[in-house]
Amino acid sequence: MIRNFVGILIRRKYCSYASADMVKVLNVAEKNDAAKTIANVISRGSAKKREGFSKFNKIYEFNYNILNKNCLMMMTSVSGHLLEMDFVGQYNKWYSCSPLSLFDLPIEKKCPDKFADIKRTLEREVRQSQYLIIWTDCDREGENIGHEVIQVCKAVNPNIPVYRARFSEITPQAVARACSNLVPPDQRTSDAVDVRQELDLRIGAAFTRFQTMRLQKIFPEALADKLISYGSCQFPTLGFVVERYKQVQAFIPEPFWKIKVTHMFDEETKCEFSWKRNRLFDHNACLILYEQCVENPQATVMEVKCKPKSKWRPTPLDTVEMEKLASRKLRLSAKETMRIAENLYTKGFISYPRTETNIFPKDLDLAALVQEQSRDPNWGGFASGILQDRPNPRNGNKSDQAHPPIHPIKYTATLQGNDARLYEFIVRHFLATCSKDAQGQETTVTINIADEMFTAQGLMIIARNYLDVYPYDRWNAKTIPVYQEGDSFQPNSIDMLFSETSPPPLLTEADLIALMEKHGIGTDATHAEHIETIKTRMYIGVNNDGRFVPGQLGMGLVEGYDAMGYEMSKPHLRSELEADLKRICEGKKDKNVVLTQQVAKYRDVFKVACEQALKIDQALSQYLGEAKEIPVGEELERLSVVPVKKCSNCGLEMTLKTKKSGGFYIGCQGYPSCRSAIWFPDFVLDASVSDVKCETCQAHLVNFKFKMGSVPPMLPLEYAGCVAGCDELLAESLQINHSAPPSSQRPTQQMMGGHTRQESQRVPLVTVQPFNRQTDNQESAGQEVVCNCGTSALLLTVKKDGPNQGRQFYKCGGSVCNFFLWADESQNNTLNNSRGPPGGGGGVNSRGPSGGGGGVRGGGGDRFQNPGPEVTCNCGGPARLLRVTKEGPNKDREFYSCSLPRGQGCDFFQWADATDENGDRSFRGGGGGGQQGITNKGNQEVMCNCGTQAKLLTVNKEGPNKGRTFYACANPRDQSCNFFQWGDVTNDENRGGNLSGGAGYQGTHSGGDSDVMCNCGNPAKMLTVNKDGPNKGRTFYACANPREQSCNFFQWGDVTNDENSGGQFGGGGGGGGSRYQGTQSGGDSDVMCNCGNPAKMLMVNKEGPNKGRTFYACANPRDQSCKFFQWADESSSGGNTNTGVSKKRTLSMLDSSGVTPTKKRAARKCGLCGEEGHTKRTCPHK
Repeated sequence: MIRNFVGILIRRKYCSYASADMVKVLNVAEKNDAAKTIANVISRGSAKKREGFSKFNKIYEFNYNILNKNCLMMMTSVSGHLLEMDFVGQYNKWYSCSPLSLFDLPIEKKCPDKFADIKRTLEREVRQSQYLIIWTDCDREGENIGHEVIQVCKAVNPNIPVYRARFSEITPQAVARACSNLVPPDQRTSDAVDVRQELDLRIGAAFTRFQTMRLQKIFPEALADKLISYGSCQFPTLGFVVERYKQVQAFIPEPFWKIKVTHMFDEETKCEFSWKRNRLFDHNACLILYEQCVENPQATVMEVKCKPKSKWRPTPLDTVEMEKLASRKLRLSAKETMRIAENLYTKGFISYPRTETNIFPKDLDLAALVQEQSRDPNWGGFASGILQDRPNPRNGNKSDQAHPPIHPIKYTATLQGNDARLYEFIVRHFLATCSKDAQGQETTVTINIADEMFTAQGLMIIARNYLDVYPYDRWNAKTIPVYQEGDSFQPNSIDMLFSETSPPPLLTEADLIALMEKHGIGTDATHAEHIETIKTRMYIGVNNDGRFVPGQLGMGLVEGYDAMGYEMSKPHLRSELEADLKRICEGKKDKNVVLTQQVAKYRDVFKVACEQALKIDQALSQYLGEAKEIPVGEELERLSVVPVKKCSNCGLEMTLKTKKSGGFYIGCQGYPSCRSAIWFPDFVLDASVSDVKCETCQAHLVNFKFKMGSVPPMLPLEYAGCVAGCDELLAESLQINHSAPPSSQRPTQQMMGGHTRQESQRVPLVTVQPFNRQTDNQESAGQEVVCNCGTSALLLTVKKDGPNQGRQFYKCGGSVCNFFLWADESQNNTLNNSRGPPGGGGGVNSRGPSGGGGGVRGGGGDRFQNPGPEVTCNCGGPARLLRVTKEGPNKDREFYSCSLPRGQGCDFFQWADATDENGDRSFRGGGGGGQQGITNKGNQEVMCNCGTQAKLLTVNKEGPNKGRTFYACANPRDQSCNFFQWGDVTNDENRGGNLSGGAGYQGTHSGGDSDVMCNCGNPAKMLTVNKDGPNKGRTFYACANPREQSCNFFQWGDVTNDENSGGQFGGGGGGGGSRYQGTQSGGDSDVMCNCGNPAKMLMVNKEGPNKGRTFYACANPRDQSCKFFQWADESSSGGNTNTGVSKKRTLSMLDSSGVTPTKKRAARKCGLCGEEGHTKRTCPHK
């Protein structure tokens, strides 16, 4: 019961018209609009709509008697091609293989994801259907689309009978005729389309990948983001435009002369006679004849001839003619024209727009079609006139035996815009074709002047006929006087005219379509598509007159390919293919034969293009600038490689490649996405890929040539073997580990001859155990390096130039935890404080020299062991000992750092030869060549500003302090308090503050019990100027706080407090290169700055007219300065005047004499005119 109930529900939902004995027929049209229109025509508007899986493709159901049975018709549709042709698997990706191999790789036809819902609808409906009828368009593409539908449906219902409905218009008569005359599908026509699609895919993909990948590298600035496509129809189409453009550019005008005679018959009638010779290119010859006519100007009428003249009506429209006329008359592009025409067709307004026929079939009822148009107010009267005389079309001479010419089906007045314009054009053209030619009377008058003949023509229109309905043609009457034979008259003028030949015009779209049709490039259905493609690729452009002009890229490509000799821009290659496709449709040629011949032909062309690729570079460099040089040999090697085996990592091809440094390896074509590789050692002298395949795995064998003595005796020096794992002896000899990932097959350093080589590609290496330099005999088997993620670490090799080049290191295999470890540093060396064997000869501990014969320098040991506690980083864990390998003064010096990965550690750092562990100093040298260990004075501990014990370091930078020790904060740099104190100065000497000196200043004692205080209220520190200059060696006081907390206090050490009473001179830097030198402030001088404080006196040191001149300035630090300024040699009559001049000073110094006379400031004078009362900025004389 339940099963029957469910079946009833299903029939009600999907088969609203179903009955138990009714046959179900699945009908499939090419588009949803066509399916809807056909269903409405057959059902007379009674079809019911229901949804399919695709929201764009509905299902229309109705009852109809077909195949002599009452059937439930289910009409649905696809959206053009249901299946797409593409390369199998990974080969549809650009970098999956060599472009050359695309001519031979397998291809498949499959349904893309965007049409999956349509495919599901067909599969569901065909399961319950007894018949399948194809209603796609009746041309090549439509036939192929129908076979795609058949392929999908037969995969579900293999035994379903299939029929083809042939029709040219969607009218009740045409559809009924199609239902009564169902035929089998045309397999040969579909095969022709399959051949064209496969060739277009192989040729287009190979050339497009080759052009794009290569030219983007050669012209990166111009073509970095451009797709440089190639098509066997695109390039001949582009070639037509380039050829015409070159003809115009190369055209040289040629002068010519002609004679014209004018006769005024009366005041209103003028007649012009043309020279029968037309023109002469010889000026002297024309001049002689002209002078003869002028000397004897009497004209005699030799002949008056009258004859009927007709202007022929147009032939019926085919696709190409419609595209050309729409371009010329309506200014519509071919693409837009076809889009509108297809829309009008699916709505039932016109017949099928893709046809090569311009002959109306005899059984077509033209009178009924003309009658349909008699309702229109604009051309309805003309249509009625045609019916009176019965339609009599002027037929052409072409027929594809499939579709009639394009003509209107039914009348409509609801269209707008370009749809209405194109529909009106089709209607008027159809009516003009069915009408009569225009009739007229032409009169030709011939006269003789000095034995030179001249003619004049007149036209009188008798019946306009088709011109009344066809405004796209013009035929104008021309009136001339009535002449009789034998009449004589005197011409009003005889003129000799000069002119030049003109170049042919650039191509319009109509001209280009005509050339494509003439040479067999594409079909009537694809002309617009090819033109639009080369416009989109910017191979051509359109000027203001609507004519085509080649672009720089298009011109360069055509010239480059033509220079190779194949003339790929010429139409003969493609026209041969189009001819073969017609032969396939006619059954005269087998599709496989055509496919094999064409693939071989274009493969040869592609190889030549690779070999002569420099010609394309040279041609394009004329338009795109200088080309980067890429050797053709490298390009050919990359494009013509033979695959060795499949990559087990990504499935792409692996090929034999050559390393830049010499040698061979097997690399993946998916690089850089896939870095899998198998590296061969240096004893492989030569390697090449054999044509023979391995019987076990079908990989290509590799021919090896080994160095003598490098392989086991049972392996010959010249050997062909499989590198995919089948040949165990070869794999063992080359140390290829097939159990490891293919990305890890790289020879060891010993196999590389003891030298590391930089490869052109960085390839992940096999995970191996670290090598302990201190215990060479240590067994590493079974020990695995694990990163912080808990997974096996990956061993890599440094490729970058530098001291670590060739050195191996570990990193996280998933690049997650930032784990890092040098491979030649053992795990124990990283995780604990055991530093190896103690050095011989002596050492120094924190309490003073000890050990035999070593003194303060190590005497030959590898390292000197500190018996004290281990070095601990800020994280609380043991620090690791590393060595500096970078070139510089610290090279080979050892230091401690945090053992955690860089992103998780505490950035701890401490030199190994200057460690400080609970006050103990230990020296770790390098066999007598390391740094010198320094001990603290007695048991005294130096504390930094953080309240923790400071660390003792040594200056290594070149300069006067090189080798001098100093104390600094032990915290990491980002947490440091910037504490500084020289190691050779006692605590008492340093009580003036923590000396924060550097290369510019050298700290000295602070003056014993000196009470020099900085602006912070704390004791100032004393420094010495070390920078070359007049103040080198001079001492000065500065703020003891770190630089970012400094109050910028400054005072010379050789000037007394009274002499410095003018204020603390704010300064900085070393003073040697300062623009100003400080002098004595004047003691009780009354020079006051704008702040109300005594000003300071400085001296100009900068080269110029004021060098050595003294001046007063504000004594406050720069950020608190009032910008006071006054020359010291000018009287201060006006009080303290701020000149407003802002000076940039880094250091203020006193003159060495210590004497500065107090002077009155002089009145301000202009710097231009020398007058008082204004400045040079406001000078009235400038």
